Amino acid sequence: MNGRRTVDLDNESSARDARTRKESIDIDMNPMVDLAFLLLTFFMLTTTFARPQAMEVLMPVKPKPGAVEREQPVKESRTISIVLSGENRIFWYRGITDPQIEESDYSPEGIHTLLKEFQASIEGLVVLIKPEEASNYKNLVDILDEMKTCAISRYAITDISPKEQELIATYQP
Repeated sequence: MNGRRTVDLDNESSARDARTRKESIDIDMNPMVDLAFLLLTFFMLTTTFARPQAMEVLMPVKPKPGAVEREQPVKESRTISIVLSGENRIFWYRGITDPQIEESDYSPEGIHTLLKEFQASIEGLVVLIKPEEASNYKNLVDILDEMKTCAISRYAITDISPKEQELIATYQP
């Protein structure tokens, strides 16, 4: 009986082992990884990348210390001065001497329409942009954007004179 019992135990243990032993499933992940990289590459190449928006400002070269500075004469009839003031106010006048100051704003009916009219009527228009201390950086960027949208290629950023500051301080609409 001993022999038979050992055989039965061996058969029972092998049957129990067969039930508990499961075959391992081998999943090949290479096709899924390849698909993920193909999709990633496809979407990277088909999307448009955001280009940085930069405003190009050309600044004059600093003159040498001993050089004689010559200014290029500009006709008064071709110049418009725009003074950027605080509280988003814009003052403008034509010419250089004896200015008649008028006020405008940043609305489409304001400075944009004004610049479009001057660009159409004055050949070789030169715009002088003069920011006050009270104006902010946004005002300057807005007026430079208007120069670009109105296709005005000749403009300069200059300092405001004491005479112009006095005219703006005494301005009455």
